[in-house]
Amino acid sequence: MIPWKQLDSTDIPNDGGQLHLYQRDDEFSIRIDNCELMNSRAHGSEEKLAELGCAGLGKTEQPRVLVGGLGMGFTAAAALLQLGVNAHLEVAELLPAVVRWNREYLGHLAGHPLRDQRTLIREIDVAAIIKTSTQLFDAILLDVDNGPDGLTQKENDWLYSIAGLNAAYRALKPGGVLAVWSAGSSAAFTGRLRKAGYRVREEQTRARGKGKGGRHTIWLANRC
Repeated sequence: MIPWKQLDSTDIPNDGGQLHLYQRDDEFSIRIDNCELMNSRAHGSEEKLAELGCAGLGKTEQPRVLVGGLGMGFTAAAALLQLGVNAHLEVAELLPAVVRWNREYLGHLAGHPLRDQRTLIREIDVAAIIKTSTQLFDAILLDVDNGPDGLTQKENDWLYSIAGLNAAYRALKPGGVLAVWSAGSSAAFTGRLRKAGYRVREEQTRARGKGKGGRHTIWLANRC
């Protein structure tokens, strides 16, 4: 078997460990220490996040969508497929190295979404954008860490707290949707969404699509 080769690594802020990029033949892996966060052969649920979160926005004249977490670019690319030519897709990625990896190593995997003229990449915590936005987005797609109950970075707790969900509610236009990816389900998080005033639907999807791979959860929470 072809061995994995480490291409690069970067420090995660606030002593969060190190993030590593590996390649084996045409397969790529992003890991935190020894834990794999994402693999280029398992991106079906990331694409489903964008498909469900942006459903119906193709008919919106100038939709504005925020993606939290660039990863390998699959969520951003899938969102662009759902949106028209006048859409604005804002992608927030905290780690500059992840943006660089997409430009240097990973862009071809998802069809180079960062090259699309509709895409604006911002090297910033998505929480900072959410906190300072009011009725700005038609959809917010969160693919940050492992979801509300599977965190590797405690700094991300705020996004999934009542305070974070309330801020996302304010950042959405009326009728807008907050779509959240998670490695697993969480009744507690569903309850927090409802407490924040959202209409909530929970979907189960597979990591590799077509019924294959691990089972992941997507919440679709609409602002009333």
